[in-house]
Parts: sequence; C-alpha cells; structure tokens
Amino acid sequence: MSGMTFELQRAASGAEVPRGEIFLWTGHVDGLGAIELAFPTEHSDYPSEYCEVAVSGDRVPLTTYLGLRYLRRPLLAGGELRVDWEPAQLSRNIWWPGKRGRALHIRVNGRDYAYAERDGKRAHELSRPGASVQMRRTSWNNPRTIAGTGHGDTDALDIGVAVVLEGVYTRNLSALGVLVSLPGRIVNRFNDL
Repeated sequence: MSGMTFELQRAASGAEVPRGEIFLWTGHVDGLGAIELAFPTEHSDYPSEYCEVAVSGDRVPLTTYLGLRYLRRPLLAGGELRVDWEPAQLSRNIWWPGKRGRALHIRVNGRDYAYAERDGKRAHELSRPGASVQMRRTSWNNPRTIAGTGHGDTDALDIGVAVVLEGVYTRNLSALGVLVSLPGRIVNRFNDL
C-alpha cells in the first residue's frame, strides 16, 4: 500500500471511565476499513497510575500500549506494546545523539521497527526495512486530526503500531524532551529503591 494516506478525526466518545474522559479518534484506511484510536481504554482494570491506549479496526490487529500515566497518556519508559495480545520487545537509548539514536526500537511479529520524532514533536515516523508510516498531528496535546502516510510495503500491522504510538507520551524522543523529563526520571529511580 505504498503512498496511501489516511486521517483520523477527533470524535466524541460519549463515555467516561473512573479515570476521566475517553479520548477517541476515528477514521478510514483504504483497503483496511475503519480504524479507531482510544485512551484510556474503557475496560482497563489496571491500577489508576497506569494508562492504556488501544487501536482497533475492521482489518487492523488490536494493538495496545500500557504505561505509567503522565498527562493523561502512557509514558514510553517501562511501557508494554502488544499486538493481538502478543508482547513486543521495546528498547531505546535516551542518551544516543540524533533522533534516530533516541528512537524507540520495537520487535514484534518477527519485524524490527524504529519509531522516531521527525519534524518537531507533532510528527513521527515508524519504519522497518521496506516500509514506513509517517504520522502528523494537528496539535501536540489534543489534536483534532491525526494523519498518516504509508510508504513502501505498508500493511495493517504497520498502521496499527504507528497509530497506537500517537496516543503515547512521546515528548522524550527529542533532545529537549529528554532534558525536560530528566528530573522526573531521577526521582522515579529513587522510588524504585
């Protein structure tokens, strides 16, 4: 599905969970049908300090990301990505120079991905050999629209992973974001002792 574009629009969820409003974006991907991004998930039974983001759709695998809650979104640090309930392996090096160096590295369903900031905090790219999905939000915090463009041999798994990561707090993929989050990371390390 090279060169295909899609767009998710902010929708009213009409539901609230004990943790507050559910944020919802819906759209359509040619060849894959309807797609939906939601957080926090309605039926999450995790402790209140956690937040789960989910992507589902007609032909898109159920993709979820669970992490510690920060500003209503799950953090990348210590998070857990699952595709159809199968866990992915996640790694990243916040100290490595350059956007590609700080990228989130993902291994799921036999594929290796890198998820990195592109042009500022509202644009990201999920890439693997032979395919990539470039994502862009209308605003960083609470966008009206989340748009994506697939390049190469993009499929439903690529789209699902790229879209679910748009619901995650990804500010610390940038050098400035790493510096801003450093005090919190240090304090969290003391809590682990």
